[in-house]
Amino acid sequence: MTQRTGYVAIVGRPNVGKSTLLNRILGQKLSITSRKPQTTRHQILGIKTEEDVQIIYVDTPGIHKLQEKAINRYMNKAATTAVKDVDLIMLMVDRMRWTDEDEMALQAVKSQRAPVILVVNKVDFIREKDELLPWLEEISKKHNFDQIVPVSAKTGHNVDRLESLIESYIPESQHFFPEDQITDRTSRFLAAELVREKIMRQLGDELPYEMTVEIEEFVHTGTLIEISALILVERPSQKAIVIGDGGYRIKQIGQEARKDMEVMFDCKVMLKLWVKVKAGWSDDERALRSLGYDDRLG
Repeated sequence: MTQRTGYVAIVGRPNVGKSTLLNRILGQKLSITSRKPQTTRHQILGIKTEEDVQIIYVDTPGIHKLQEKAINRYMNKAATTAVKDVDLIMLMVDRMRWTDEDEMALQAVKSQRAPVILVVNKVDFIREKDELLPWLEEISKKHNFDQIVPVSAKTGHNVDRLESLIESYIPESQHFFPEDQITDRTSRFLAAELVREKIMRQLGDELPYEMTVEIEEFVHTGTLIEISALILVERPSQKAIVIGDGGYRIKQIGQEARKDMEVMFDCKVMLKLWVKVKAGWSDDERALRSLGYDDRLG
C-alpha cells in the first residue's frame, strides 16, 4: 500500500476558529479554545492517520497587529514560520468579515509555494444565506485561492468536504509518526495548556493577559498522575483576580482542568495550582525562552 503524508498549516487572525477546526478534524480536544483572542500561543501539531494517509496539521497563533511585547512578536513569528515548507495552507476567516489582520494573514501566505484554501468559518451564524455568495466572489479577487470552502468548525458543517479536499493535496511519502500518535507535544505541555484554557474561560474580560502556566512537577505512578502547576502573572492585582475571593476562582480552575486532564490522559489526576508574580515576563526574551516560547522557531 502506497502511503501519503503531508503538512497542512492553519493560519488566520485571532479568534476565527483555527483550534476549534483542528479539534473537530481530530475528533478530540488537542488545542485549547476560548472566546478570548490569542488563546493559542504556540505552533501545535495535530496528527490524523487514516489507513495510508497521514495528515499533520499545524495549528498556529492568530496573526495580529499589536506587537509591542516580546510575546506578541513570538506569536506572530510562530504563525508566519508555520507556512514555510508545508504541502497546503488553510487561510481561515470569520464568515463575512475582512479586517486588516485578515489582510496581514493573507500577505503572509501569498509568497509561499504551497496551494492556499480559503476556509470561511462560522457560516452557521449568517442569517441571510444569499449574501454569502457575492461576498465570496468579492474575496476571491484578493488572491487566486485554490479552493474556497464555507464551514462551521463548531457544528461540523461541510468539514467532511474540506477534509476530502485536503487529502487530495497530500503527496506520496512514508508516514512520519506512528498511526496512534495525535501530537508531537508532551503531556506536560498539554497539561499547562489545559490550565491556561480554564483560566481564560473563567476570567473572561478580567483576564490578566500577561499570564502563563508552567508545569513544575509531572509524576506518573501507574494509576495516578501528580501535577503541580505554577500560574505566572505580572502584578499582585492579577494574582488576586486569579485566586478569587477565598480561593474560589483557583479552585474552580483546578477542578475543571483536572477533569479535562483525566479525559486526555485516561488516568486519575491530582492537580495542585500556585500563583506567582513574575514582573515583566511577557516582554522578556530570556524569560520567554525559559518558559518554552521559542522551542521550535529557530
